[in-house]
Amino acid sequence: MSADVVSSSNSPIETSTVETSRQVASAHEGTQRERVPVLIFDAPDAMSRQVAHRIANLIEERQAVNQTLVLGLPTGSTPIGVYQELIRMHEEEGLDFSNVVTFNLDEYYPMDPESLQSYHRFMDENFFNHVNIPEENIHIPRGDIPRDEVERHCIEYEHAIEKAGGIDLMLLGIGRSGHVGFNEPGSGKDTRTRMIVLDEITRKDAASDFFGEENVPQEAITMGVGTILDADEIILMATGEHKAPIVREAVEEPPTRDVTASYLQEHGDATFYVDRAAGGELTRVKTPWLVREVDWTKRAAKRAVIWLSKAVDKSIPRLESADFYRNQLHGLVHQYDHIDDLTREVFEDLRQRIKYQEDIIADERVIVFSPHPDDDVISMGGMLNALVENDNDVTVAYMTSGNVAVFDADVRRYLRFIELSSEALDMDETDLEGFRARREKIEAFFDDKDPGEVDLPEVQNLKAHIRAGEAVAATGVMGLDPEDSRFLDMPFYKTGRVRKDPITEADVEVVLELLEDVQPTNIFVAGDLSDPHGTHRMCYQAIDEALQRYRSAT
Repeated sequence: MSADVVSSSNSPIETSTVETSRQVASAHEGTQRERVPVLIFDAPDAMSRQVAHRIANLIEERQAVNQTLVLGLPTGSTPIGVYQELIRMHEEEGLDFSNVVTFNLDEYYPMDPESLQSYHRFMDENFFNHVNIPEENIHIPRGDIPRDEVERHCIEYEHAIEKAGGIDLMLLGIGRSGHVGFNEPGSGKDTRTRMIVLDEITRKDAASDFFGEENVPQEAITMGVGTILDADEIILMATGEHKAPIVREAVEEPPTRDVTASYLQEHGDATFYVDRAAGGELTRVKTPWLVREVDWTKRAAKRAVIWLSKAVDKSIPRLESADFYRNQLHGLVHQYDHIDDLTREVFEDLRQRIKYQEDIIADERVIVFSPHPDDDVISMGGMLNALVENDNDVTVAYMTSGNVAVFDADVRRYLRFIELSSEALDMDETDLEGFRARREKIEAFFDDKDPGEVDLPEVQNLKAHIRAGEAVAATGVMGLDPEDSRFLDMPFYKTGRVRKDPITEADVEVVLELLEDVQPTNIFVAGDLSDPHGTHRMCYQAIDEALQRYRSAT
């Protein structure tokens, strides 16, 4: 029996496609508000492949005339897909990187190059160790030099770029504050490589990598805006709905020091590559009726009515024809004899989406896949409670331990509790001595632990047990028994770090075994998939593959 799949995604963005050439969309497609070319991709993987193939073509063109290719490279989750595709082409197709010279955008300061958070280590692990770029051709700003040498180092970095002939292709990401590299708001367009103080938003966004905002460095060394703009070609990549507002601002608003990515509008060959989620706030995507003729499907009409209701601050039944005409929705009005027919149709559609207890499935076998031990109650607590009350056989599958989110202080607190409770737990002296020895080892580790250092295996297990206990307690409130919780402990997550391994066959097998055991009629899956390397998306990838195999076998 096959299972119905329910996704919690609420993204209203319609699918967009991209030509394989680098052509810019024409004005009649609604791009007239965009001050820099933007290509929107259906999925992050497609975006990564196109960028990687652009780089590969440039490498081969330069090799044909015995010239080097100089690349400017970023870090972060967005370019990982590009690096993976380039590695694949090197290993499977023989793409030769021996004529490539690279300059990375930035590095935290101070920063040991071997640290988990170092961009030196990031680039080695995710790219350089897997291709044949000569070591002398790799350049990354140094975060391990004395402060009084930083200025000279920055000048030498600029000279090295100039000596290499300038950057041919610059790859960029974009921060939520609109920065490129670490050029925070306020950076001028003529700035060069330098030390900079990091913005509060930047440090908050990096907090998970450093296991706390207090551990994030206050400063960084970065290429300047002027250095970036000197590149012959620039590609800025963005994925995820959290980047959508700043992408729209960088693309559609005039250039400003407050959003340094907006300076790319003044470059002759800069292009934004975004996935559907990151492009979701662009006018041609969110409100296309403002910039072009629209095919008024029922879905498009509903989106327009909901948007208009918010724009004029009126409830949907109170919208009038004048509201549509004043907000460039003439074409939609002309599709209906009476505008009340449209507003009534949209209102009823929304009202019917409100599900009451009697509308929800009953007496079925259900699996709720929770990527972390809390996503279930946070994201669908009300639905989970209704499923239990309707006598469904509910299994909550916690796909990862979530142990990296547990504070060291919580482990210390639980260890103190056990020691204080030793008498109540009937621990004899031998047991207590063994426990105290283990506790002292863990306490000593915590005392000497560097920010972001991988925990001892026993600490990772303790943190996983803390999360598991919290998860069982939460579902217990809704009437589920502890045995209704399954802890899959998927292999990809067990790195001890924020950055995880790719999904493998072992992960898929874990999910498939659960499906075969429970044989669900309905499953619930987290649908926030816009981050290509986030845990939720990776869990969905494993579920999707396992579900295909399960359905084909049944």
